[in-house]
Amino acid sequence: MQVESFQYDNKTVRNFAIATIIWGVVGMTVGLWVALQLVFPTTLNLQPFFSFGRIRPLHTNAVIFAFVGNGIFMGVYYSLQRLLKARMYSDLLSKIHFWGWQLIIVAAAITLPLGISTAKEYAELEWPIDIAITLIWVVFGWNMFATIIKRRERHLYVAVWFYIATFVTVAVLHLVNSFELPISLFKSYTWYAGVQDALVQWWYGHNAVAFFLTTPYLGLMYYFMPKAANRPVYSYKLSIIHFWALIFLYIWAGPHHLLYTALPNWAQSLGVVFSFMLIFPSWGGMINGLLTLRGAWDRVREDVILKFMVVAVTAYGMSTFEGPMLSLKNINAVAHYTDWIVAHVHVGGLGWNGMLTFGILYWLIPRMYKTNLFSNKLANAHFWLATLGILFYAIPMYWAGWQQASMWKQFTPTGQLKYQFLETVTYMRPFYAMRSLGGLLYLIGAVLGMVNLFKTIGQGTLVANEAAEAPALEAKYEKHKGEHWHRWIERKPTPMLVMSLIVILIGGAVEMVPTFLVKSNVPTISSVKPYTPLELQGRDIYVREGCYTCHSQMIRPFRSETERYGEYSKAGEFVYDHPFQWGSKRTGPDLAREGAGNNKKSNAWHFNHLDEPSAISTGSVMPSYAFLIDHELDTATTASKIKAMQTLGVPYATGYAEIANKELMDQAKLIAANLKQDGIEVGPNKEIIAVIAYLQRLGTDINKK
Repeated sequence: MQVESFQYDNKTVRNFAIATIIWGVVGMTVGLWVALQLVFPTTLNLQPFFSFGRIRPLHTNAVIFAFVGNGIFMGVYYSLQRLLKARMYSDLLSKIHFWGWQLIIVAAAITLPLGISTAKEYAELEWPIDIAITLIWVVFGWNMFATIIKRRERHLYVAVWFYIATFVTVAVLHLVNSFELPISLFKSYTWYAGVQDALVQWWYGHNAVAFFLTTPYLGLMYYFMPKAANRPVYSYKLSIIHFWALIFLYIWAGPHHLLYTALPNWAQSLGVVFSFMLIFPSWGGMINGLLTLRGAWDRVREDVILKFMVVAVTAYGMSTFEGPMLSLKNINAVAHYTDWIVAHVHVGGLGWNGMLTFGILYWLIPRMYKTNLFSNKLANAHFWLATLGILFYAIPMYWAGWQQASMWKQFTPTGQLKYQFLETVTYMRPFYAMRSLGGLLYLIGAVLGMVNLFKTIGQGTLVANEAAEAPALEAKYEKHKGEHWHRWIERKPTPMLVMSLIVILIGGAVEMVPTFLVKSNVPTISSVKPYTPLELQGRDIYVREGCYTCHSQMIRPFRSETERYGEYSKAGEFVYDHPFQWGSKRTGPDLAREGAGNNKKSNAWHFNHLDEPSAISTGSVMPSYAFLIDHELDTATTASKIKAMQTLGVPYATGYAEIANKELMDQAKLIAANLKQDGIEVGPNKEIIAVIAYLQRLGTDINKK
């Protein structure tokens, strides 16, 4: 058999590795800043560009797509070449992929602080960046599949299965969720509204966790953990079950983010059932990872790389046990909207993704630079700081979440709510401080890791093109006697891709198609009308400022919520909401009925509250939005926004766009006049007027006769 000589491309791997290190420190620094903003709200909320609502999405995008994203590509480019015994198909495509991804990250870092956001969690980037993501993802897939086709190893190892499933699923998720109508270069409206938008968003949002933060990292686990331990994967059969069961079940789980909401009950129930079943393949993967260390556990005491990986896989197991538990309706009723969810997310992010990434970096970089790690002591210090950081972060947040839920739900013996919402906020402050300490420890560890890895790079020399040899792929394959039935698809990348696509499409189609096509899933309410032009502009400012990061607009059918906020939310209330604003966290109170019933406040109250929240609500962690008083409302966009809404099916009258600004100004003048009666002088053309109009509209339609 002819042996062929070739070279592995380590330069691209090096580039992604360095980007992973740098963006990791940047993303974690922003995360610490966000955490501290809840401890020192008046000091650290630098308006308008660096307020909590604008930089919290910056943190999530930086950690998910910059840190973890670059970590994925680092690991994939290194492992794929060696598993396939082939250099990546195209050095040019590799360069385009790397630099294109970095430009996307920079674009996100610029636009999100500017308030250019779609308000869809984990998908906040506007349409030009969405298109760029699509193109770069295609480049990645093209390079990967072309490499698979020219491989010298017929068998596709389990890690490659996960890479294939990741590529195809992320492509589907991104395309469906990013279907939006552009209005300008920096503004679009999602094509979906209300219930449908919520379902699509959390079908995407949960599966961004599943197929960006989980499946590619499982592929990396299956490659790097056996390499680090010098042991084969524990069970081949278990890896088969793990893969197919995981990708089939995961795609159904999105509705568990919407339990007790206006989402149809049947969709909620499907989300619960499949979410609970996820524990079995998830723990199968964890067991497969940990038992790979059989016979090597004695090395864990000394080998810092294995320490990182063991904690990573353990955190994966903890997160994937907790996730199914949180999907049960009785537990979700307590945990949802609280800091419990924040803890859950960060055990996965800091523990699973973070620790595995650092473990891979410590294993990878010395090998590419043909040197030893600069300092094992620094690496061990990093490990313990990171581990303690996770504990100091998660434990206070778990307790905080439980206390939040308890305080929200308690009644006095006379049947009154025991606590005002603001009391729960002030109670949380010490826990937010502890959470910040945990984040600081983790960040210090990451900085030590960065120093250690850059020192390692400095003392070695990169083997940019690593020489390798392998036999050419046989023209014809002879099946071996007793060969496992699954082997046939492991030799066929195209059927693997198609099968993965079919498997992940089933769940999405079953959940979404009826919600879109069967009208009874979203019963109409005749009193619900489109937003006025002023309210629409105010809503867009609300979205721009990221108010959804702290406020929900979804009252669940619990006595504690209907007593506090008013009538529970109905599906038909949101038919004109592009995007929906149900939220996922209540750092502040729910606003679904802000303009109605006992929750209604005067225009003057809203003005003063937006100007200086802590003066109106002592102990509030809400930042000031005083700049809205000075900023003029951009009425030049009103007509285009109305026309866009008409295109999306909102029943504005024909020709309404031409008179929209007149109606906008008429309503604005009424609010300005009302404020003047309370001694507040402000022009009707200011942004704060539009926001007040929007807040005063919330929850009013359902009470109309």
